[in-house]
Amino acid sequence: MVRIAVVDKDLCKPDKCNYECIRFCPINKSGRAKAIELGEDGKPIIYEDVCTGCGICIKKCPFGAIHIENLPEEVEEKLVHRYGENGFALYGLPIPKQGEVTGIIGRNGAGKSTSMKILVGLLKPNLGKEEATWDEILAKFKGTELFNYLKKLKDGKIKAAYKPQYVAQVTKVLKGEVGQLLKKADERGLFKDVVKELNLEHLLDRDVRKLSGGELQRFLIAAVIVKDADVYAFDEPTAYLDVKERMNAARAIRNLIPKSRYTLVIEHDLAVLDYVSDLVHIIYGVPGVYGIVSHPYGVRVGINHYIRGFLPAENMRIRDRPIVFKAPEARERVISTEKYLEWPELYKKLGSFELTVESGEAHRGEIVGILGPNGIGKTTFIKMLAGIIKPDKGELYTPQLKLAYKPQYVVPEMFKNFRTVRDVLRKVRRDFLDTSSWYYVEVIKRLGLNKMLDKEVKGLSGGELQKLAVAVALGMEADLYLFDEPSAFLDVEERLAVGNAIRHIVESQGVTAFVVDHDLVMMDLIADRVMVFRGEPGKRGHAHRPMSLREGMNLFLKDLGITFRRDADTGRPRVNKEGSKLDRMQKLSGEYYYTLPSRE
Repeated sequence: MVRIAVVDKDLCKPDKCNYECIRFCPINKSGRAKAIELGEDGKPIIYEDVCTGCGICIKKCPFGAIHIENLPEEVEEKLVHRYGENGFALYGLPIPKQGEVTGIIGRNGAGKSTSMKILVGLLKPNLGKEEATWDEILAKFKGTELFNYLKKLKDGKIKAAYKPQYVAQVTKVLKGEVGQLLKKADERGLFKDVVKELNLEHLLDRDVRKLSGGELQRFLIAAVIVKDADVYAFDEPTAYLDVKERMNAARAIRNLIPKSRYTLVIEHDLAVLDYVSDLVHIIYGVPGVYGIVSHPYGVRVGINHYIRGFLPAENMRIRDRPIVFKAPEARERVISTEKYLEWPELYKKLGSFELTVESGEAHRGEIVGILGPNGIGKTTFIKMLAGIIKPDKGELYTPQLKLAYKPQYVVPEMFKNFRTVRDVLRKVRRDFLDTSSWYYVEVIKRLGLNKMLDKEVKGLSGGELQKLAVAVALGMEADLYLFDEPSAFLDVEERLAVGNAIRHIVESQGVTAFVVDHDLVMMDLIADRVMVFRGEPGKRGHAHRPMSLREGMNLFLKDLGITFRRDADTGRPRVNKEGSKLDRMQKLSGEYYYTLPSRE
């Protein structure tokens, strides 16, 4: 058994505690040895070879900064990189394969970006030491599929084109117009192809520093694809993108990168990951503590194992329960006929943009999904439901309903009256730390908020702020829940946790929820009916009445030219490859959203 101890330097606050971890350690108290003591930075160091793993320091730490895990002896042999003493450890690496797209899936903080940075040469693996030589690294991987790849990397024979996870940072080093920068980057004569595929025509004269998040994402994907590289790596390429843009990006990655090259993709949208990848590696473990890279699986089989929560090659359970997809017809049979909310035809003009909403109603105990491209009026409609925006025509009355609203964009100023995450959650629910409560188990713990209670709100990352805002909305007692893009910045586990939590509230309390999101797998998982928004982004939008999931998804997918089939083993929706036999058959029959399972 190998012991790994991690001290979260951000959570550790020695100036605000009494060094309980050191004072209460049984090894320290015995006087025979020291298992934990202060380091030069004034924060504790845990000696893993001395520590017995009793867990007393974990319980005594007032800030939850200490994590100790026991791992099998054979896992230690796979240690590839560690971020210093008592830092995060990565075991194993994904295996790039020429001519195939290798997908990487896993929790945030489990090592996905670390593994990708190693494979593109931005980070040299240290094998858990202060520094490792290339001879030591190659000796470790001798006899494995990775040996030749890493040797080429060491010899400078692999040129990498890499799209980072956080796109906003790129504007600090890039200056100029989109078109000029793309032409300068183009080494394969693909300028016109990527501009068309990623819908960049109207952005070519735009200063790159004035692009929105989605526009910048598409520009960077294009800038990577046009490079003449040996390995193409994309870290979360669909963040900020709507469904159409996500599929365009996936097609560009599959079709415009030479088949003889290596391609790596980290992605949280399961439909996109399934479409773009040939193989998939699952990285599991404890976020922020350690990550273990699984064997490679065929993409269908790998995602199915992930959904079931069990990896047979590793004999490892990574989730306490499987994810269950219900057939749309089954949901339609259980929707209440009691009208909970009703609205007439609505009209709103905002500058040069016009939105028309068909009259409709929502029933007690249902989730209404909202689908449509960016800039089509989805957020405007949600704000009308929330009473933030008044329609120019039509009247919408919701004063009799208590509202819980999670806005599209979450900023620290939303919680300006609170210092820490704990302060925010305490205001929402007094029982937020009751470990037997549904809210703690299904929201606080599954979103990892229990590990960041003492973090200051002003210092939270975008993903952490998103999780806090979602938890606040879920924790409120309301009649109508409004969620605008709740899956943004969340990993797959967190997205599914949020979806399950919304479903629990709606079913147990008999209330109604509206959910705007671009993740079609999540929408398929939770929505009872959907509203489809169509029109011309930025100019005019038309919102259809709520319709059955099957009818609405058929309408939405037909506009996109995309067909879905259902996996025979899990029932999850899968995107058909464009032009495939199933794709052609479903388009001919008008069944873009297939509800019956299919093997392939």
